[in-house]
Amino acid sequence: MEAPGTDASARPGNMQDVNWRDFRDHIATADKDGRRRWLYPKAPSGVWHRRRAWFASFLILLMFAGPWIRIQGNPLLLFNLVERRFSILGQIFWPQDSVVFAVAMLVFISGIVVFTVAFGRLWCGWACPQTVMMEMVFRKVEYLIDGDVAAQRALAAAPWTAAKVFRRLFKHGVFFGLSFIVGNTLLAYIIGSEQLLAIQFDDPRKHWAGLTAMTLFSLLFYAIFARFREQACTFICPYGRFQSALLDENSMVVAYDRRRGEKRAPLHRDQGHEARKSSALGDCVDCRQCVAVCPTGIDIRDGTQMECVNCTACIDACDAIMHKVGRPSGLIRFASQNHLERGEPQRFTRRMAMYSAVLAALVGVFLWLVLSRSPVETTFLRVSGSLYQMLPDGRIRNLFSVKMINKSHQPLPVEVRLENRAGSVRMMGATNPVVPVGQYLQTSALVDLTPDQLTGSTTELKLGVYSGGRLLERVETQFSGPRSETPKSNP
Repeated sequence: MEAPGTDASARPGNMQDVNWRDFRDHIATADKDGRRRWLYPKAPSGVWHRRRAWFASFLILLMFAGPWIRIQGNPLLLFNLVERRFSILGQIFWPQDSVVFAVAMLVFISGIVVFTVAFGRLWCGWACPQTVMMEMVFRKVEYLIDGDVAAQRALAAAPWTAAKVFRRLFKHGVFFGLSFIVGNTLLAYIIGSEQLLAIQFDDPRKHWAGLTAMTLFSLLFYAIFARFREQACTFICPYGRFQSALLDENSMVVAYDRRRGEKRAPLHRDQGHEARKSSALGDCVDCRQCVAVCPTGIDIRDGTQMECVNCTACIDACDAIMHKVGRPSGLIRFASQNHLERGEPQRFTRRMAMYSAVLAALVGVFLWLVLSRSPVETTFLRVSGSLYQMLPDGRIRNLFSVKMINKSHQPLPVEVRLENRAGSVRMMGATNPVVPVGQYLQTSALVDLTPDQLTGSTTELKLGVYSGGRLLERVETQFSGPRSETPKSNP
């Protein structure tokens, strides 16, 4: 299988040809015996890294501030699985809104599909939480404590002295502390920031189970960021394999311009551009700086690979070298295969249009579900096992259980009325009960009908739920009564 952006005539003719042929037969994080090969990526710098750092800072700030942001009194994001209460952008959702969640997941997946078709694995390198925290937080801390790649390699090879033990304990202590902070932040998204604060300032002896669970979660995060690292993207995350079915020759990816770069060879001090050109040498000086900065250890010159997360570190490294040797930047850049091989501009293909149309339709359905959602959801069911009751005046009574969920931002006084029958509805407890904000009200109701309103042993009822005279929603249920030999027609 040839790497995208390469052809038979462009294959290098030196020892690199061997690497080009077998690079797909092994991964950079394991040696030939399958043992872990620890990566020491060089600290990246450059225009693309600064852009990525600013974007990552925004995402990290949003992640830590999310549980504390309130929109009309509701959290920005909340996934309370215990109480089955969810808040997204200040809108309260309940398990009854499963259709909304299903469509939202389809929108998310379709968005990733469209984004991948157009821009490759850019999500992984720029917005994936694991990559953002690993490269922009934990890796930065490691550079501060252990130094850059040369210092890290020297420290790893050094004997275990008191200084090395102290530095290792200090670094991993900071890693675990950061993992504990991340774990508590994620917990705030589950139980809410107020409850998290109450637990944190309470006697820890009352929360041994929660503290133990949080410590275990922190150890999990610590293991991912301190030990597993890039292997989470290579071994666990399916997205790298998923993208291979989506990329085509028009997808924009981080790519090496093989036509311009090959044949690669080191640059000699007295060798100018014309001399290299006359020797059929390309602009690539084989400095391997693109490999040195790669967080997954691949050589982007081999072509698009599953491990590449489009982090753009290799672009900055290559541009810096091209600037030093007096050649134009962009030997490694965002480009499509058609652009690199044929010089075609990036275009919006029929495939992208089809995926975009599906995404637009799903977004439309999602917005309609959210905007048309009733502020209250009512369940009106006849009590299981109860029989109808004959009243002295001839009316027939049924007992119903009522459950109302308030999805709005204010308390709702509600009233239930019969819409298709002449009769009465009486709520137990209060005539016009009030449903609290973001909570549910559970009560009972009595429905009375006259015999002439019945259509048989079961009669369909349509009820309207009103608040302040405004219709909020309509619900349907069944009324039980005696069998009638001449059932009445529906008025």
